[in-house]
Amino acid sequence: MKPFNPIERSQKIEKIVMEDDKRKYYRFRYSRYYGGIVTADTIGCNLLCAYCWNYFRNLHPEKRGKFYAPDEVAKNLFKISRKRNVNLFRISGAEPVLGKKSMEHLVKVIEIIDSELVDSEFILETNGLMLGYKPELADMLKGLNINVRITVKGWDENSFEMITGAEGEYLKYQLIAIEELLKRKIIVWPAIMYDVFREEGIKKLKERLKNTGIDRVESEYLERYPFVMKNLRKRGRELLQPYG
Repeated sequence: MKPFNPIERSQKIEKIVMEDDKRKYYRFRYSRYYGGIVTADTIGCNLLCAYCWNYFRNLHPEKRGKFYAPDEVAKNLFKISRKRNVNLFRISGAEPVLGKKSMEHLVKVIEIIDSELVDSEFILETNGLMLGYKPELADMLKGLNINVRITVKGWDENSFEMITGAEGEYLKYQLIAIEELLKRKIIVWPAIMYDVFREEGIKKLKERLKNTGIDRVESEYLERYPFVMKNLRKRGRELLQPYG
């Protein structure tokens, strides 16, 4: 696969998954992560990560999902929240921030949740690419009751390209996003796929982040679905080194 421009892909995908203030989702669920969290699974990403569990929905977002307005998303989340007695929320499955329209949708969802449940908390899981490329989008998060988890997709440009399928130079915008959020006093931390990064990759990433003062890097671990392992094999031998 020839490396693509993820900014151009963001613009293209946002047009597919946004319709006025509505965004495409394909399910709402409870999940065990973070000790229990209510999750809205969306589709449409500006990256195509080799280990993404939602790879095929994100590859063809025009074929999947249903459009939901922010209040409809919140309604579905509240239903699960009451049943499970959980006040922690997130959007997962794809990239929440593709541009201004998707950010406006996201902000409305968070505002509705916060207004209805005063003790709620929202974890924004994002690759941060557009927040770094367009820092004005980060301004829209100021004052919201959120924590931001940025999933960094490489420790250098080459690894970023192999993991995401996107041009390696765009890794810098993930790191810029962390800096921009810190400037705005927004809680943020990086997360990585440990099975691919391993200690050497984490060390290299921390070196690139040293000026931010961040030394915490959250690790997540690979779901070794057959299609994931096949994607990893296609992307390059370096990504397969941890598996022998």
